[in-house]
Parts: sequence; structure tokens; C-alpha cells
Amino acid sequence: MSDIIRRDPRAEWIARNRLHPLHAAMQPVQHSWMGPSGVIRKNVHGVGFIGPNGIKRIDRSGAQQGGAAKRTAAVEVQLPLHQVPAPAFYINVVPDMVGGRLSSHDRDLLGLARQLAGSDGAVLAVVFGEHKESAFATAGVDRLLVLEGHEFDGYSPEQRVQGLRAVDNQFNPRHWLLPDSRSGGGELGRRFAASLKERPATRVWQIKGDECIGRAGAGQEDLARPLPRLILAAAECAEPVSETRHEVLPVELSTALARSLPRIEDLGAVAVDPAAIPMAEAEFIFSGGNGVKDWALFHQTAAALGATEGASRVAVDDGFMARDRQVGASGTWVTARVYVAVGISGAIQHLQGIGACDKVVAINLDPGCDMIKRADLSVIGESAAILQALIAAVEAYRNGAKRDAA
Repeated sequence: MSDIIRRDPRAEWIARNRLHPLHAAMQPVQHSWMGPSGVIRKNVHGVGFIGPNGIKRIDRSGAQQGGAAKRTAAVEVQLPLHQVPAPAFYINVVPDMVGGRLSSHDRDLLGLARQLAGSDGAVLAVVFGEHKESAFATAGVDRLLVLEGHEFDGYSPEQRVQGLRAVDNQFNPRHWLLPDSRSGGGELGRRFAASLKERPATRVWQIKGDECIGRAGAGQEDLARPLPRLILAAAECAEPVSETRHEVLPVELSTALARSLPRIEDLGAVAVDPAAIPMAEAEFIFSGGNGVKDWALFHQTAAALGATEGASRVAVDDGFMARDRQVGASGTWVTARVYVAVGISGAIQHLQGIGACDKVVAINLDPGCDMIKRADLSVIGESAAILQALIAAVEAYRNGAKRDAA
């Protein structure tokens, strides 16, 4: 057995989420606290551990108490396994998989599919090309179909529609679910519906029985209609799966896909100035707060990373950043895939504004601040030294990539 303490991001998330049913079980036992008079109080009944013979032992050296907190943070939450050996029907989901991983919109979509599947149906996720996702099991996927091939790389809607037609012929799903997003799902879903000669339900945010409700009238009205087979769902259409894990059994197409002659040529991505990207649409945000002392170095690091700059309210009030760069409940709510907080302690308004971000990285001197508790990855140290090291690492990586290409 290895003695290395490994992090469990899910256990840490449950420990932060007060609404989760397992939240109380994930809290470490409080051995000491400061009373109202300033005197440190100790819980003598909470010190120690249960030995193999069932007798409580106490480690007077203090090493056991420190190790207990580490072990508590590394507790693995074993969710119940949901199995569907012989599915009565399939609910097919085509996630966007931006960057090769499930986005928050994709997880909402899988949560909606899980509701439609019930106990007899299976959720089949269709993924194009290679991916980096390893959490399909906890996202609600029962079956996984990966359509591999260079023909699916880049912008290839015609080839992808042909692949979805083959999946439709083989599995005959009860419903198709795609995200109604600007990341590709909205266009692919409409092209697929035209190919099937079916009328999809778009911008769906709620499903009740045999009826679905979607946004209409520029988002000012709700339109109810019978539930069709093809559904393009909006973000927050359902709660993501969090209480079960699933098998994620791989499946394959029974017939080989024929390559169609593409009428669209993908010329690659166009370089965009990160400063021109609106905060609410940015995928990578590099945000600074009161702990940033060298703002020139901060801007240099953001440019090296190619990130969109953001700031806390304190930094904006002090005049270091423009008002439209403020992140938080009193500024802009962001949904970045990666959010880097430099010198931000984590006021409640700021934490609310980054609540929908997938990954949060915190750089701070205070290991006990709220931003460190919220972060998925924390770096404790002086921001200036860390930013300089980060710039050096980025330049070394890019120079190595150039040498390899040459």
C-alpha cells in the first residue's frame, strides 16, 4: 500500500456543499476551538482513534490528530452503482465536449436524460473523436459510444450528422438530447433534425410528463409543446447527476461509417484578442485581487497565458482594472472552464460570481482564506514569484513545441 495521500476532488466538493446529504459526514472532527473569553477549549472525547480490537487509543504525540485531518479529506465517497443490464430503450445524448471534457451544460443535459430514462432505460452518450473525460460514471452515462476518426476533427457537421444517422438506425432511441449552445450542439442538432425530417424542441428548460417548455420571444416567454423525439436543451435544464455512479459500458456501431465528401473546409481556429472576449463568454479567466502588488507582471502573465483578464471588486475600486472586468455578484457572473484567482481572498459575492466555473485555481499567501477552500488547485506563496515562474514555464513549453515542430 502506498503512503501517499491522494486528493479526492469529489469528497472535497461534498465537504464544501452544505446542501449535499453527505456533507455532515465529510466534516472533520473539531478537537479545539476558541471560547468567547479567548481561552482555547479542547474536546477530550474527540481525540484519539479506534484500534483494531475496538478500544479507543490516544496518541499523545499529536501526530495522529494531524494525520486524521488528512485522512478525512482523502475519504473516498462510494456512490451506489446504477446498472441497466438489458435496457428497454435508450436516451441518446450528444455532449459538446469542449476541450475534450464535459461542460456544466453537458452535465445538466445528462441529468435531464437520466430523468427521461428512469429505471428501465439507459443513457447513451455519443462522443466524437478523442476525449479527456474520466468522470462519465458520475455524470450519469450508462453506455458510451465513441466515434473515432480524423473525419470528425474540427468543424465537420456533415460527417457528424452522418454518424448520428447511423447511431439512430442501430439503437432507435426514444429521445435525442443535444445542448442548445453556441459550442456546436445547437447547429448540429438543427442539422440532424433536418436530416431526419423531424421538428425539434429548442431552448428547452423544463420537461413535465409528455410536455416540454422552451424559451421563446427573445427569452421573454415560455412555449409549451408535446415532447418530441429530438430535444435541444438550454443550460440548467435539470440538476446534474450527483447521487449515483453508472457503468459506462462501451458500445460500437455494427456497421462501418462511409466517409462523405465534405462541402465545408475547416481552415482552423482564428486568433482572437482575449481582451475583446466578454467576461460572461470567456473560457479562461485570469483574475487579480488585493494581493496583486505588481500589476504590470499580472498583465504580462495574462498575455503569456492567452487569458481574459478579470478582477475583484477591491481591485476595481482601487482603479487597477476597469469596471467591466469585475467578477462577482455585484459585477459579472462568469462560467469559465478555468478561473485563476491571484491574490483574491474570496468574498461571498465573488464566490457567487464564479460558482459555475468548472476549475478554479487559487494563488494566495493565506492558506485558510475562502478562495483556497473553494479552489480545485491551490498554490500558497508570493504572487510575484509564482507569476514569474509561470511565465518561464509557458515560454519553455512553447519553445520546446517549436523545436519539436522544426
